[in-house]
Amino acid sequence: MIHQYVERDTGFIRNERLFNDNLIRLVFAPQREHDSMLFKAITSSVMTRFLAYVSFDALLGSKLSGLDRFMKANGIDMEECYDDPLSLDTPRKVFERRIRYWEKRPMPDDPGTITSPADSRMVLGSFDEADALFIKGKFFDFEELLGVLNREWINAFEGGDFTVFRLTPDKYHYNHCPVSGEVVDFYAMEGRYAPCNPSALIRLAEPYSKNYRVVTIIDTDLRGGTGAGLVAMVEVAAMMVGDIVQAYSDDYYDNPREMKKGMHLLKGQPKSLFRPGSSTVVLLFQKGKVAFQDDLLINQHRDIQSRYSTGLGRPLVETEVMVRSGIAYAV
Repeated sequence: MIHQYVERDTGFIRNERLFNDNLIRLVFAPQREHDSMLFKAITSSVMTRFLAYVSFDALLGSKLSGLDRFMKANGIDMEECYDDPLSLDTPRKVFERRIRYWEKRPMPDDPGTITSPADSRMVLGSFDEADALFIKGKFFDFEELLGVLNREWINAFEGGDFTVFRLTPDKYHYNHCPVSGEVVDFYAMEGRYAPCNPSALIRLAEPYSKNYRVVTIIDTDLRGGTGAGLVAMVEVAAMMVGDIVQAYSDDYYDNPREMKKGMHLLKGQPKSLFRPGSSTVVLLFQKGKVAFQDDLLINQHRDIQSRYSTGLGRPLVETEVMVRSGIAYAV
């Protein structure tokens, strides 16, 4: 079965070429037990770092993978790069490239706009059964995603909305702040490194809430904030993503800083880097605090072939969005 998504700028329906799709469908086939030795080995941190090294650092990955062909086939625009394109001579450097986002990824002027944290393909959802977007418990277990002991944040986001941003390996892999506000909590949750491929998502139970992830809770209801209440930004590792590097910068990519409580974040600025591979960002919003933009809501119900439709009860359609583009408004 093919997997399609909607290209936001044109409205066209595109077919996605899923990386290592046959292998992932074989390994994560329904008949395989999730607690098997093979499954545990493949999704371990040791294996994901090894695969990342072979694919992105070793001679095999850097010299024999057809780097130029890969970049052309995936539409990677080297002219938007911040660094000299000639310096991007290994797969890792391509995946960790920096771009002139202030020129190539314009951001809406409205201070109440929530923006996309990544170049990615996104879906919308709600935890409220009265909402047409209700898909609770399909992409992740809500409480497990935040950590079952973090009752304060579980209660804060109960009945709210969420967005899932899936980065493919060819994407720009810096995440940017979707809102302005103050960091009121920041913590990591240990877990496995299962792939974020749609086939694996459907075959595994709530993979986003079981993978290694980093949670940042941002209070936007303060002076200079976006005014969208509390926003949780959950950065989820996946197979061949060996690390999530916190590298917030107020000015381009200069003087990157670790994430800490009490930091004030500016919307649209670089926040972190997936190192490297495909991965996911989940945003959680409090009930009634945001309204999604109309074109994204319409796309959710377009008639396309989505693998998410196979296992999640009703058609769920991804829209390809650019980092720093508007996705919602503060209510």
